[in-house]
Amino acid sequence: MSLVEAFDELRDPRARQCAYQLDELLLAAICAVISGAESWTNVVEWSEMKLDWLRQHLPFANGIASHDTFGRVFSLLDATQFEACFVRWMSSMCPSLKGQHIAIDGKCVRGSHDGKQSAIHLVSAWSSASGLTLGQVRTADKSNEITAIPELLATLDIKGAIITIDAMGCQHDIAANIVASGADYVLGVKDNQPGLSEAVKLWFDAADSGKLDRPFWDDSQTEKDHGRIETRRCLVTNDVAWLGQQNQHWSGLQSLIMIESTREIIGRNSSGKTSVERRYYISSLPAKAAHLAQTVRAHWGIENCMHWVLDVAFREDDCRIRVGEAAQNFAILRRIALNLLKNEKTTKLGI
Repeated sequence: MSLVEAFDELRDPRARQCAYQLDELLLAAICAVISGAESWTNVVEWSEMKLDWLRQHLPFANGIASHDTFGRVFSLLDATQFEACFVRWMSSMCPSLKGQHIAIDGKCVRGSHDGKQSAIHLVSAWSSASGLTLGQVRTADKSNEITAIPELLATLDIKGAIITIDAMGCQHDIAANIVASGADYVLGVKDNQPGLSEAVKLWFDAADSGKLDRPFWDDSQTEKDHGRIETRRCLVTNDVAWLGQQNQHWSGLQSLIMIESTREIIGRNSSGKTSVERRYYISSLPAKAAHLAQTVRAHWGIENCMHWVLDVAFREDDCRIRVGEAAQNFAILRRIALNLLKNEKTTKLGI
């Protein structure tokens, strides 16, 4: 399915026939954002320079609309419907997620705040295999990621996939939702689940120190880069029965995971400082240390390959588009642009 076909059901918010067609506005906006546009004024400037090229694809009989027209239309455009068209397009590009790792994480668009109106917060699904954003849902604030995550997962066919979510998504209902959809999960465990967090921490402390005679497996990887030596050690166990009644609340639970990261700063002027950090997870996957270590590490790709690129290359946090639905819709335009660039295989240039 082409991008044009995926968005052909998008309803024009304007009640009457207008001089500037919605498909023309969409094409101009997407191409301009790919080319670095960060505002509606930038979109118009780029489109006017490239009008002859744009007319090879759509008529643009009345030329390019004003920046006020772009701003008004995208502020009125139904963002939920726009998101649905985006997911529809991505579903055609990634028809099956079976066997793939999908990371779920939230991001605040900081520049979208306006007086009493707080900045919008978006929860996105990202494929580590393709490097593409599969969908997004807006939340009222960061705490509402808990309700937005099931809504986002419902838009995707996740059967056979592995879903990773940070501690915000470590909820009984979310785990049950993932398993019911035929997928597996790896969920971060922190103090939002205090009983579980403390129990898992104590188990690994005891097992790692030899005070607990229970089965566990480990995998270690060491890398030297950027002036530091980092050793990542993954301990996993299938010993979950001891959780008792609490175990019953976590649908499909098969393994507990501890990731220990040891970082040593090296170099002529360094003091040899070493830091150790431990993170804990629960999973419906079997207790295979190397696979789980790789899966946990892959989750951070959504930060490095998506969120970082949106902030640095697209300057998302600096964007002050914020009227009506425009901030959310412009965020979708950025993700369309990023996916098109990521999917471009004819060049090895950076974004």
